[in-house]
Amino acid sequence: MSNNKEFSSTSASRYSLALYELAEEANLLPQIEENSLAYLSLIDQSKEFNSFLKDPTLSQNILTDINNRISNNFKLENLFKNFLNFLILKRRYFYTEKILKNFIEICSEKRGELKAEIKSAKSLTQDEIKKITDELSNNFKSKIKLNYKQDESLIGGLIVQVGSTMIDTSIKSKLQQIENRMIEA
Repeated sequence: MSNNKEFSSTSASRYSLALYELAEEANLLPQIEENSLAYLSLIDQSKEFNSFLKDPTLSQNILTDINNRISNNFKLENLFKNFLNFLILKRRYFYTEKILKNFIEICSEKRGELKAEIKSAKSLTQDEIKKITDELSNNFKSKIKLNYKQDESLIGGLIVQVGSTMIDTSIKSKLQQIENRMIEA
């Protein structure tokens, strides 16, 4: 089973890089990245579409037909539509989500962006998120691509992770540290 997982990760990386190179060569990188984000959003928001994507019983003709309809309805680039049809032909459509996420990461890396994640106990406004992103950009001397999540289990405070650097100011973490000290004493 682990061999299949390795194969799918390797395949996803290769297909993602191929999509990046095709998009760059055709001068369509921003459009293909936008199409990829829209497609990932559709996968994330629609349980039916997600199930369809992973249904091994559907024929290539049905998959291609539905992919073409989606591409036409959402006015996706022909290069993107053809790439998805190629995945269907090569029986790799099952890995579309993994391939597109990897593609987005490649685009981000090529722009020199660092990936950062922030979790907060309370909901942050767009202005607060922008201030945090700007501050991280200044501190790390690089563009930051921020992924924000609200996590009420933190009770209060923030957890910020940029690469391998983690800053945890959450009350949950501080209570855990106090508990650990009490147990050791």
